[in-house]
Amino acid sequence: MAAEVTELGYVTLGVSNLAAWEEYASQVLGLEVRPGEDEKTRYLRMDYWHHRIKLVENPADDLLVMGLRLAGVLEFREMADRLKAAGVDVRIGSREEAEARHVLEVMFVTDPNGFAIELFHGPLVQYDLPFHPGRRMHGGFKTAGGGFGHMMLNRRAGFEELHAFYSLLGMRGGIEYKIAIPGMPENVELMFLHCNTRQHTLAFGEPSEKTVNHLMFEVERLEDVGLTHDLVRLAQLPVIIEPGSHSNDHNFSFYFKNPSGFMNEIGWGGRAPTGQSEYYQRDAYGHSPIFENMKGFMVPA
Repeated sequence: MAAEVTELGYVTLGVSNLAAWEEYASQVLGLEVRPGEDEKTRYLRMDYWHHRIKLVENPADDLLVMGLRLAGVLEFREMADRLKAAGVDVRIGSREEAEARHVLEVMFVTDPNGFAIELFHGPLVQYDLPFHPGRRMHGGFKTAGGGFGHMMLNRRAGFEELHAFYSLLGMRGGIEYKIAIPGMPENVELMFLHCNTRQHTLAFGEPSEKTVNHLMFEVERLEDVGLTHDLVRLAQLPVIIEPGSHSNDHNFSFYFKNPSGFMNEIGWGGRAPTGQSEYYQRDAYGHSPIFENMKGFMVPA
């Protein structure tokens, strides 16, 4: 297998209100909340992995780290050599640093935006500890073959520089949306990158104060999109984008604000990458923005 990223494995989020996130993660998203190493950390599970999200009490209310998976030892070594040869600063983590992340090996790099990336292999998979959702669900989360979901980041570097860097990681893609945003003089371009059976794993939008625009989780049953929508309304959380279907990944989804002020997307029915470049000017249907709730956000895709 070639040395390339295989999935978005985990993220670390800095959250200012850990208690609010525990309630939100379990009762709205349906994730399993597990204790961390101390009172200021929690782990969130959505499948057999030890965790997919680590919460750290931190005033940032933003993404701190994204963990991108490599297949194994050989790919890990080859990726380190490739990045070094391309002039990328690489630091191989210590055994203790890997164990703290519940992986076999980890290396640390920074993308052209300045965002922290942990490239790893060998996550701890706990088949002896089945996923236990925080609240009732019709099904589970769709993670097999596609990682735990996708993430849109608010870029600080140019698309060409980002594309060159993530191509080193084995990711493919490019501009997929040229979309009109009310109040903006030109169409906004959005770039999407994939590395597995999920139509995209990372996306990059316009610059913003926060690193992350949204985190998307895909569910196995359409009913769980509707159930989550009801729970979001019941919790009086702001819906940012109404239910609808994307033109690129075909997910039926909606967007809502989390306790840190960025968005989560819950979706169902995503397709695999087409393997060929194309772009869109609007979504298939729905996904109307609720403008009074959109301060600080772009219309995502």
